[in-house]
Amino acid sequence: MGSVADDAPESHPPFSAAPYPIDHGLGRSGSRVGLVLSGGGMRGAYEAGLLAGLVEVLGLDEGDAPPFGIFAGTSVGAINATYYAANTHRGTLGADGLTQIYRNLSLDQHLRLSPMGMLPGTRTLARARTWLTGVLPERGGHSVLDPRPLEQLVERSVVWERLHDNVQKGRARALLVAALDVASGRTVIFGELSPLARYRASNDPRRSFTAEAITAEHVLASAAIPVLFPTRRVGTAYYCDGGLRFNTPIAPAIRAGASKLVVISLLSQRELPPPGSVVVETDPSPAFLAGKLLNALLLDPVNYDLQVLDRLNKLFETFEGSLSPAALAEVQRTLIDTRGAPYRRIETLVFRPTADIGRIAGKHVGRALSRFTGGSIARRYLRRKGPESSLVEADLASYLLFDGEFAAELIDLGCHDAHARAEDIRRFFQA
Repeated sequence: MGSVADDAPESHPPFSAAPYPIDHGLGRSGSRVGLVLSGGGMRGAYEAGLLAGLVEVLGLDEGDAPPFGIFAGTSVGAINATYYAANTHRGTLGADGLTQIYRNLSLDQHLRLSPMGMLPGTRTLARARTWLTGVLPERGGHSVLDPRPLEQLVERSVVWERLHDNVQKGRARALLVAALDVASGRTVIFGELSPLARYRASNDPRRSFTAEAITAEHVLASAAIPVLFPTRRVGTAYYCDGGLRFNTPIAPAIRAGASKLVVISLLSQRELPPPGSVVVETDPSPAFLAGKLLNALLLDPVNYDLQVLDRLNKLFETFEGSLSPAALAEVQRTLIDTRGAPYRRIETLVFRPTADIGRIAGKHVGRALSRFTGGSIARRYLRRKGPESSLVEADLASYLLFDGEFAAELIDLGCHDAHARAEDIRRFFQA
């Protein structure tokens, strides 16, 4: 998406010579505050809006210290987290620039089907090229969507040299991106760490950590939703969307040294109706099933992860109040042996959409498709068939509706939700 980054306001200001921006209140305390961003396709526009609102609530200017120093994300959360880490030389994190990128999205430009992507011979041709050249392809597998628009978006929206400079100078303490190794089924946390940071690796064999400079390939691997987008090669392995196993990378942010966390979920409480309360009149359509499957894989685990964190915080608070120092030290030694790190109580500030994003998508599908010229197959893929369809099939649209007006409503919702909790935000950052 060549024009989007160019259109973003103040997208490429000059580098700052100082390791840290001017201290206007937050100071270096922000370097240990972590931002954890979930995956969810176009729902990521809500994250952009909420961060823009948070910046407004805190009254941050370009020369202020950034509110976060540790960034962790999966899928679209990895895209957003990388953008913010590349802008930690600015107190505003370039938040307005990211919202402008979302507002400039269009179906015609970013929802392109890949006619060749699902052909049986695609993989055979790729293997033949590898045999002839000895070079593994950067993409693997089949896909419904053309990945090139997403590739251009990621490559051009982030100034990669500035990202690495920010990390090296300590403006960004750590950037963590989760992806799933397709062959092993192991979640890999790719982390670019500043000289100030240390990552305590997990003893869980299902997860591993690799310290290296984050590139567009790492981010695209994290965002490669299976079937919709092809897997991505990083090194000699192929990866797909990290959200399938690890959608909210809370633990990696803590292991990188975060003392406090802001976590943004992309699933509102209104999207969790009681069992049996939603009646589908006909057999569920493929679009309905795909949307619910994505919700289950990418969104539902967020609430579970947050519940676990809350339980552990309460459990450890009980330990601290009831155990002797020697007994508490023994508990910590056991935790280090089993999980690779001691446990710390972590203060969290959690945001969830106050409106049902699926329903918002349903309102925009018909209008967006009326202007869409991307072909009859793609139109049928997202078209509403009636009032019921706009509600039950809109979950899928909420991931794939690359439309600026839909994004603008999600941005406004995120900004509204931030301002509605202004006191919570100020209290969290002032503590």
